[in-house]
Amino acid sequence: MPNGTPQTFMDKVQALDRRVVFLFIALAVAIPLLFNVVFSEQVSPIVGSIFERVDNLPEGSKVLLSFDYSPSTVPEIQPMVDATIRHAATKNLDIYIMALWPTGQNIADETIHRILEPEFPDYQYGEDYVNIGYKSGNQGLINVILTDLKKMYTTDVRGTAIDSIPMMASIRNLRNFDMILAFGGGFPGVKEWVLFAGDPGNVPVAGGVTAVSAPLLYPYYPSQLLGLMGGIKGAAEYEAELMRRYPRFETATTPGLDMMGPQAVAHIVIMLFIVIGNVAYFATRKKQTTGRGA
Repeated sequence: MPNGTPQTFMDKVQALDRRVVFLFIALAVAIPLLFNVVFSEQVSPIVGSIFERVDNLPEGSKVLLSFDYSPSTVPEIQPMVDATIRHAATKNLDIYIMALWPTGQNIADETIHRILEPEFPDYQYGEDYVNIGYKSGNQGLINVILTDLKKMYTTDVRGTAIDSIPMMASIRNLRNFDMILAFGGGFPGVKEWVLFAGDPGNVPVAGGVTAVSAPLLYPYYPSQLLGLMGGIKGAAEYEAELMRRYPRFETATTPGLDMMGPQAVAHIVIMLFIVIGNVAYFATRKKQTTGRGA
């Protein structure tokens, strides 16, 4: 711009330092966190179908939870795991825990110590829930345990023989489960459970994944995938529905709902900058075109 020519608002927007944008994004995240901004959530059909299935299972139904993620995806996936395991325990379902990822076994143990043991003291290990741990093999493992689970699992994580665990007596393979809930951060994950267990075994499969992975699994819903929680949004919906149906959880931790406030405000700020930036660009280009035509 020639010296002495006054800058218009659009010119200033075009020349805006990116650090200013970063500052606004930081404030958009920090302020809702500081003031505990929480938005209400309505459960969507793809998340609601999981909730309804768990809620309608008869007492004593067998639910398999697979922890197929690492600490890097815990902030997104763990809130949905906490909500579903609370729901399953509230309905007095038999909870079976395993992992296709080596990191999943420790995360599962931590979840048991943090959720099941303190909140559901009547739940007894070996009778109401069991952790059979991690085994390598990816989709090959799923293929084997579809027909013979005890061929791969001879002990649980505590070293107890599988055949001596009361709730394992009626389990021969994946077809004996009433539902599989897989929580995945990549490969192997929900997709492999659908392809190698749900379809061939005719076992209902649902679960949760990171937000970036969710669109890749939408084509499987609802014919092959019962339901899906995608990222923090999916977790927040499940938490909100759990609190609505079961008021006892109104005081429980809800990290999904807690994170939706900062995320929503940050997205609004980003969209505003996109709109303002595009308006400024086209206004400046129109001005330049008009100037050349004069």
